Amino acid sequence: QVQVVESGGGLVQPGGSLRLSCVVSGGDFRVYLMGWYRQTPGKQREAVAHIATDGYTQYASSGKGRFTISRDNVKNTGSLQMNSLKPEDTATYYCNADVPGVDSFWGQGTQVTVSS
Repeated sequence: QVQVVESGGGLVQPGGSLRLSCVVSGGDFRVYLMGWYRQTPGKQREAVAHIATDGYTQYASSGKGRFTISRDNVKNTGSLQMNSLKPEDTATYYCNADVPGVDSFWGQGTQVTVSS
């Protein structure tokens, strides 16, 4: 059974940084397209960033230039480094491990609050 567990959320002031991590267990991490999503109450979950098995990265416009997604295929870990955080980045952030068209696994979410 594949499990995805996020960590690293918290309260940060505007302009600050946070690093989110997720550990994937129970599967072959190397085959997963890894993604970070976020959701606020009453809104749809939106993609933040993805990193493919070959390391190719894609970012939503909201985080481009501020967020960096990475993966460690040895430690089975995905990360999202978030810099220059804004209040509008406040959301619950979810990690996703996906084999397109086959299966998709989600973590429980970690709360990020950007506020002074």
